[in-house]
This record gives sequence, structure tokens and C-alpha cells, in this order.
Amino acid sequence: MRGKGAVGTAYRLLPATPALALATLAALLTGCQGPADAPVGNARPISGYGAQFLAVGECSSFGTTSFTEVPCAGERAAARVVARYDGTVTDGPPCPPTTDFVLHISEQRPEGDEDGDGAIPRGYACMRNLEPPHPGDPGGGGGPRTIPGDCVYDSGDGQVRETACDGSGRRKPRYKITTAVTVRSACPAPTVLYVQLGGKRPVGCARPM
Repeated sequence: MRGKGAVGTAYRLLPATPALALATLAALLTGCQGPADAPVGNARPISGYGAQFLAVGECSSFGTTSFTEVPCAGERAAARVVARYDGTVTDGPPCPPTTDFVLHISEQRPEGDEDGDGAIPRGYACMRNLEPPHPGDPGGGGGPRTIPGDCVYDSGDGQVRETACDGSGRRKPRYKITTAVTVRSACPAPTVLYVQLGGKRPVGCARPM
């Protein structure tokens, strides 16, 4: 199970709409995928904490290179599963908006497990830290999804990246996503960037800070 960093999610600039003379952003997001995921590492299954490895409501430890399933009441517990899906993040449902990071689970089948009782299917777990900080919160500067309340900065080469709105990140915020709408024309007047968010309201309206 392996993931990539969420802090500094990259976006690609697209040609502006001539009538509006606005810069348009297309977010390279697929729910809980690649560059939008927080730093995770590798997960190691440990039996005894539930019928499914990292099921909803269960907890994981934190580590620099690996994560394990641990009892939520234990001192090693650091994050809780808020959603759990089989399959890949590119094909599966997106994580909840305030997910802090995603754990990618590789398929594992113990030797001699002919009926599949001990198998762990490929999937992913959407995680929420038990204690602050919560990078997935609006303005938090991270998480697998970009949502209203988040901020971005121009990183050069036609890209912007997410950063903390309070200025505590390595880069200062330049734009803030104020709302999500169904079409660009529904964005409020101060909008200078459109961000593709996906979902039922796929257009994020961003204003300068």
C-alpha cells in the first residue's frame, strides 16, 4: 500500500475563456488518487481487529514508511477509517471531503488460502487523523480532495498548488476557492480562477486573496 504527498497538490492551467478573460484551472484529481494523497507509506495487515482489514471505524498507526492496523483505544492509534472501498482509487468513489489522507491497500492472499477466507482485496481507506492537524479541512492545505475553503498559489510552469489558507505553509496562498457550482456562469463576480472539483458541483470558484 503506497501513496503520494497531498501537500502541494498540482493543477494545470488551461486557456482562458476569451469573453471572461479569466484564467481557468483544471484540477488533476481523481478522488483519492496519486498526487492528491497525503504521505502514507506501506500498510501491513494484522489480524484480530475485525473481519475486514482497515474497515470503516477501525484505526491505523502512523509511521514514516509503514502503517499497521491497531486498536483505536491503543496508544499507537493515530487515524480512523472514515470510508473504505475495494478496487483502485481511479475507478472507485471519491473519499469524503474532509479526508486527511488515503491508504492504498494491495491485494494479499496467504499461501494455502484456497477459499479466499484470509485474502485482503485491493482497495483504499480514507483516513481522518484522531487529533489535529487536519489537512483535509477547508483551508488546511492538504488532503486528497480540493474543496471550497481551500487555497492555492502559483507554482510556475502554468501550475498552482494547494497551501494552507492561514499562511502557515511553505508558500503563501494567492487564491481561495469560495464555492462550488455546477457551471462557470454561476460563479460570483470576484472569481478569477475556475477549479475542476468533480462531483455534483464540479466547478470551484476562486478569488484572489
